[in-house]
Amino acid sequence: MTIEVRAQARQPGRSRTQTGLKTTLAALALCATALSTTAFSGTARAETATMVMATEPPTLVSLTNVATTALGVSAKVTEGLLEYDENLNPKPQLAIAWEVSPDGLTYTFKLRDGVRWHDGKPFTADDVAYSLNLLKKVHPRGRTTFANVTSIDTPDPQTVVLHLSKPAPYLLKAFAAAETPIIAKHIYENTDPASNPNGNAPIGTGPFKFKEWSRGNYIAYERNDDYWGKPDPKIDQLVVKFIPDAAARSIAFESGGVDFGYRTPVALSDLERLKKLPNLKFETKGAAYSSNVTRLEFNLDNPYFKDHKVREAVARALDRKVIVNTIHYGAAIPTSSPIAPGLKAFHDPAPSPYTYDIKAANKLLDEAGYAPKEGKTRFHVTLDYNPITTEGRRLAEYIRASLSRIGIAVDLRAQDISAFVKRIYTDRDFDFTVNGASNLFDPTVGVQRLYWSKSFVKGVPFSNSTHYSNPEVDQLLEQAAVENDPVKRKEQFRKFQEIVGRDIPDLNLVQPVFLTVHNTKVHDLVTTADGVEGNLAHVEIK
Repeated sequence: MTIEVRAQARQPGRSRTQTGLKTTLAALALCATALSTTAFSGTARAETATMVMATEPPTLVSLTNVATTALGVSAKVTEGLLEYDENLNPKPQLAIAWEVSPDGLTYTFKLRDGVRWHDGKPFTADDVAYSLNLLKKVHPRGRTTFANVTSIDTPDPQTVVLHLSKPAPYLLKAFAAAETPIIAKHIYENTDPASNPNGNAPIGTGPFKFKEWSRGNYIAYERNDDYWGKPDPKIDQLVVKFIPDAAARSIAFESGGVDFGYRTPVALSDLERLKKLPNLKFETKGAAYSSNVTRLEFNLDNPYFKDHKVREAVARALDRKVIVNTIHYGAAIPTSSPIAPGLKAFHDPAPSPYTYDIKAANKLLDEAGYAPKEGKTRFHVTLDYNPITTEGRRLAEYIRASLSRIGIAVDLRAQDISAFVKRIYTDRDFDFTVNGASNLFDPTVGVQRLYWSKSFVKGVPFSNSTHYSNPEVDQLLEQAAVENDPVKRKEQFRKFQEIVGRDIPDLNLVQPVFLTVHNTKVHDLVTTADGVEGNLAHVEIK
């Protein structure tokens, strides 16, 4: 038996009292969590941890899709070669030792012995070689990450050797489980990786085995008793619960209906109240592996947005200070750069050349030939927004209101994450979109895919959705990808940021400040640079 929670946020003027609404939502959240736990196990076991997400992932393995929700669940089953501390120093996972040649052209990994896939078959170097070659083809960032990897040798079942044509100064940081998942060759070989059933019912090497996916409700995992990292995992079950309503998530934390969530899983308006509760903790650690940026992406094939003056007008109609304060309640950093402030070594803090100026925006649209019709509307466009975060809808509403001031009528279009990804990256049936992009641990991996002309590949999600192409930008990105001199590399990325800022194929707006929220009974939740996106092997309930 399961319950689907469809609670709605309170609207002004409604007769139901706030107390009554909170009681109802809390009861629903608690019941849904309890029933979803017993639904797959028969009885609730003592050590069960419940993680909350706002939306459902499109897949349970981050192989062909890197939506935030997919990253949040993938590593529990499907591991990587390495994990990383808060300073991004590598630590063993499926690889126990590694060596990079002085010229940066050879990477050698020694694999953990005795590891088995959840179906009992042995894990070997062939699985790693197959995975990396496949990631290079189908992963949204894989074509960039492994661009210089020309061949992979497996001299014995526990050794993998990567041969590169050119140095890749970022590569050793790229082997985290959610970013570079190592999948089973015998499951994926001779199949379409995007439609392989393993994406819905994964078999991996991780601390948790997949048990059940109740669509629209929860994902259930159980302890892998044969895990190579014994005595981990320390919990018997992991439940990932979907609660779409932000108020309901806040109340679920308050009442103990859920144990943890990341990327600020509660309503931002509730943060100050929740921080006063003795049963909750808030952590900023666990975000070092990925700095996200919220962006407004233009479809440069659109008849309106292919015009630079129209894009500049939109840029001048949006106020980043308002976005920080009203959309994110102050929990964000304004930015106009294509490289996030979190990547301090490369981020250029120079302001946008297109400052907030409604008068200038209207003049630009006049010059572009879009005179107001009947004194008001110049043209209509549709704005799609990524549904993963609550802030996406609110930001889209702000953009709609702001653009109405310069005569651009905006219709908002809502859809689930799978439909959103298909519309933007496969069908390309959109005008512009509110989206998020992870810059990750290095611009070559997290940023290049968004602006490199060769990353425009239909069907590959979270890549060059704008269809931006600039030969000078391509050259700078390709040079930086192989430059071992950190000073030269920083200058290449500075020039890149300057050009993109001038071209405005998109508008980078803010970097959200993410919090991991958890009950005080949850221990050792954030132990790596990717935090909750890691495998959670060390988590304890006390």
